[in-house]
Amino acid sequence: MASLPSADPGDPGYRRLRYCRYADDHLLGFAGPKAEAEEIKQRLAEFLRDELKLELSQDKTLITHARTGAARFLGYEITIQHNNSKTTRHRRTVNGQVALRVPLDAIRAKCRPFLRRGKPAKQAALTNGDDYTIVGTFGAIYRGIVQYYLPAGDVHRLHRLRWVMETSMLKTLAGKHRSSVSKMAVKHKAKIQTPHGLRTCFEARVERNGRQPLVARFGGIPLQRQKSAAVTDRQPIRVDYPQKELITRLLADTCEVCQQTDNVQVHHVRKLADLGIPGPLQPQWAKAMANRRRKTLVVCASCHDHIHTGQPATPLTQ
Repeated sequence: MASLPSADPGDPGYRRLRYCRYADDHLLGFAGPKAEAEEIKQRLAEFLRDELKLELSQDKTLITHARTGAARFLGYEITIQHNNSKTTRHRRTVNGQVALRVPLDAIRAKCRPFLRRGKPAKQAALTNGDDYTIVGTFGAIYRGIVQYYLPAGDVHRLHRLRWVMETSMLKTLAGKHRSSVSKMAVKHKAKIQTPHGLRTCFEARVERNGRQPLVARFGGIPLQRQKSAAVTDRQPIRVDYPQKELITRLLADTCEVCQQTDNVQVHHVRKLADLGIPGPLQPQWAKAMANRRRKTLVVCASCHDHIHTGQPATPLTQ
């Protein structure tokens, strides 16, 4: 059994342990009986308490048999493989190898924000954005999770996450355009060339005059193990909008109810719930605000007066 670092501050082993004391996550491998592992744990607890004035959490410091169980570390399950039936060149090369696995509860936790009553649901907070923003947001979340777990041997388990996020994204797009999931899938489906061959994904483009179009993608990442995988998340391209949406609507100088031009005004409500219950009795201006999901409406003077009084304003020609 290896000895613990000495309590002498001049000892290099003491300095190394002292400088790592703020790192909470450590994983120690040990080949030997469980009783000896328990003794090492006890000595580590005494050293941390007496020399560094730190407390070792007994609930989080666990001793796991790596062959029959799995140790949780940085979101992975770490275990030792053992399979007498799998041979390579007449040798059992799998036995004794360290394996990284994707925890099933981690997959369920990643899927939970996109589920409602056990089924994929649209994300209401994203319905006000354009297609490029919706696809880019879902794609960035999915890409980050997949790239983190690519070194795992069972990364194929993330097929469940891909299906949940893909369905939620298509439902969000369908809710925005008041369309169906199948129509959104046909509209945004594309094939791209990757180092692993041709892959199907979903993409949204923003065409720009004189420049390359902005492209947001979801999917297209093969769920195959990569031992030397590295996170290659792209820096998001910032889109510079020249002005706010309300200013653009005002500059259009067009009533959003009767389409009359010139002399427009802005009608404002405190909250969308004040528009009333949707139905045949709901006024036309309230329906226009509800469809836009906006608390402002650009209208002409006549329509603005009608909103407040119920009667149209007197024309200026009379």
